[in-house]
Amino acid sequence: MNVVIVESPAKAKTINKYLGSDYTVLASYGHVRDLPSKNGSVDPDQDFSMNWEVDSKSNKRLNEIATALKGADRLILATDPDREGEAISWHVLEVLEKKKALKGVAVERVVFNAITKSSVLEAMKNPRELDVPLVDAYLARRALDYLVGFTLSPVLWRKLPSARSAGRVQSVSLRLVCEREKEIEAFKSEEFWTIEADMETAEGKKFSARVHSADGKRLEKFSLPNEATTTTIVKALKTGNYSVNKVVSKPAKRNPYAPFTTSTLQQEASRKLGFSSSRTMQVAQRLYEGIPINGETQGLITYMRTDGVQIAGEAISACRSVIGKEFGDTYVPDAPRMYKTKAKNAQEAHEAIRPTELSRLPKHVASSLDADQRGLYDLIWKRTIASQMESARFERTSVDIAATTSDGANYGLRASGSVVLFDGFLTLYQEGQDDNSDDEDGKRLPRMAEGEKSNLLKLLPNQHFTEPPPRYTEATLIKAMEELGIGRPSTYTSTLTVLRDREYVRLEKKRLIPEDKGRLVTAFLESFFTRYVEYDFTASLEEKLDRISNGEIAWKQVLTEFWTKFNKTVGDIADLRVTHVLDALNEVLGPHIFPTKEDGSDPRKCTSCEDGQLSLKVGRFGAFIGCSNYPDCRFTRQFSETGENGGNGAGEDRILGTDPETELDIVLKSGRFGPYLQLGEGGKGEKPKRAGLPKGSDTATFSYEEALKLLSLPREVGAHPETGKMITAGLGRYGPFVLHAGTYANLESYDEVFTVGLNRAVTVIAEKAAKGRKAATALKELGEHPDGGPLNVMDGRYGPYVKHGKINATLPKDMTPETITFEQALELVAAKAAKGGGKKKKAAPKKKKAAPKKKTVAKKKAAPKKKTAAKNKATTE
Repeated sequence: MNVVIVESPAKAKTINKYLGSDYTVLASYGHVRDLPSKNGSVDPDQDFSMNWEVDSKSNKRLNEIATALKGADRLILATDPDREGEAISWHVLEVLEKKKALKGVAVERVVFNAITKSSVLEAMKNPRELDVPLVDAYLARRALDYLVGFTLSPVLWRKLPSARSAGRVQSVSLRLVCEREKEIEAFKSEEFWTIEADMETAEGKKFSARVHSADGKRLEKFSLPNEATTTTIVKALKTGNYSVNKVVSKPAKRNPYAPFTTSTLQQEASRKLGFSSSRTMQVAQRLYEGIPINGETQGLITYMRTDGVQIAGEAISACRSVIGKEFGDTYVPDAPRMYKTKAKNAQEAHEAIRPTELSRLPKHVASSLDADQRGLYDLIWKRTIASQMESARFERTSVDIAATTSDGANYGLRASGSVVLFDGFLTLYQEGQDDNSDDEDGKRLPRMAEGEKSNLLKLLPNQHFTEPPPRYTEATLIKAMEELGIGRPSTYTSTLTVLRDREYVRLEKKRLIPEDKGRLVTAFLESFFTRYVEYDFTASLEEKLDRISNGEIAWKQVLTEFWTKFNKTVGDIADLRVTHVLDALNEVLGPHIFPTKEDGSDPRKCTSCEDGQLSLKVGRFGAFIGCSNYPDCRFTRQFSETGENGGNGAGEDRILGTDPETELDIVLKSGRFGPYLQLGEGGKGEKPKRAGLPKGSDTATFSYEEALKLLSLPREVGAHPETGKMITAGLGRYGPFVLHAGTYANLESYDEVFTVGLNRAVTVIAEKAAKGRKAATALKELGEHPDGGPLNVMDGRYGPYVKHGKINATLPKDMTPETITFEQALELVAAKAAKGGGKKKKAAPKKKKAAPKKKTVAKKKAAPKKKTAAKNKATTE
């Protein structure tokens, strides 16, 4: 008997069918050990010893593996063919050796790049030993990430209470996003003009040209800086005579793109399918592990975590065969195309991402796949086939036209275009673009000859303004990380997930925008840990990790070199006073939090006391701007209120008018939690009426009429026809709502608060009540649990959760119903079961006579304890 270990139960089930009854295939469910999230898990003083911990669910699975090995001849470690896969095999082997479960059992390591019968059987014929240098590289990476996180994060917590954590790759990626935002904020738009001309040939064929020279001098981008200069040239050109001066035609060729790597797949899936990086990897995982087709589970693509672009020789032959059959022999190049990885520090040994069977066209499997799987498989198949197709051939033509005006001035116009002579790979596939760019390849020019006359039909002066660099999308950030050598295919998605979960960045319209706390953390690290957020330093560390995996250097040597300098830097920073840190951050973030005023006045002058200086401060709930005259002046405003969305930039109060009922001033103010309205100043012992502005409001244009409406809330809609109780409409923390007898129901928009009628209010309240009563619905069916019964993601009253039988496990913050995998769901359910999951029986009611005593104790002793707990919670947030 042979025992085979893989990561997932889906993979185990498929491979077991391939290998037959002589093999028992078991799943480890990913990593079986991890470093505990506490100090001391990696001890630099003990030669970087690592204290691994096996949780209860993993221990159960390892015991099952140990039991299966009794009487077995071989243990075959068949985890994924990358560094993480090698590490999982190493962990399993280490634990089994400690359990003394390998006596008389031969241990082999096999790898396969695709879950197909032929790939798996071929791998079984070619076992090898565990790749120790690859494991060492994993240990070094894991130790580095732990040491940075658990050494640097406490410093952040002490100096910046709102900060959550810092990480080796995470912090550098965050810096990229923050640096781009600084570029955008510092950008000054410049005006420039161009002149387009609609023309026709002597034969009446129309074409377009652009003015590109004047009196023999080339017009640069800003040669036409304003409308006046442009108008002068336009007037002159209207009197001109036009003739073709030169015609240049050159053949051009465009080669196909290389097959997908992890990075390029995530970028292209974002552009063409709108997938996030995590969604791309989730769908790719399912395609890799196998899809039931005609009653048999088949892996449709090769392993999806790779930065290699080469594909196997047999796959190339299959590509060429499919191309000839589907498109014709003219689309098959004379020789196979060979690709070489261009990515900095590329180190993965396996193939590019490709279909396991190139003859399996997307239309052949469409009925077996869901929409996302169909889209991604189609993308991968087309990219792979196109990579082996003939190049596209063009004829690029440039026509220079001379214009002589009535006053003797000479101008040059140029028309450019191309003709596709042979579409080649473009007949199947063309890569998407991240941002719009001018491409004249699509313009086709009529035939023209030197010396022939041209006629001017119309001149089109166009005004332009330079634009700032675009914010990163997930795809373009991954591309930048790859180009800089930051991170690896297996870490891109998790890095982006951490940045969002820590609320360091947010995603708006698919663009990454740094949050205030993200900018704070970056500014802190740039000021005090400059070396460790430098792109070159991070890339060089990745290079060293690659050299470890190649067996060129010892992993503990790399750790020693890093830790010696890093630990000293942390020690130096730990002694700094918070005031010193804030002074540095005020300097770095000054342009962002204290933007220059148009009138030239001091942007840091307190507008409340007009004597103090505004500066960055930190409290239990994060950063804010306060006055240097505190506590005499208690002015505060939000960290990032720079006037960008409000014009109330430095926090000036603005009187909008007088309330007609109370004759009190309505004042627009800026608070720590955003802009708000205040009615008067309040009487003795009374707080003035206040109302926060709706999210997204522009304080610069917020009007007196809008303020009156907002301060009139809550608004009485009418009495409920069944209960007779009043229904009110208002604006709360979670948006616009209607309220009846303690039941809140959301409205679609802020405007509806003022227009909603009784019938509509009763309807939305009834719908909310019905939703609260109805049984949870399945958001996603993940499959059959290994122990039997469905494993589903449910829509619960308090959020999504995983359900198996009577066990319900809430989804963590970093998982969504769309992204959670079958394996992750199994782990959540197993963890809940280990804690005694499932519905608990109701405790028997206590004797009545004990109740008064219990109540008295709760009053006297429980209250202070509760207060302390609340205080502690606030302190650690």
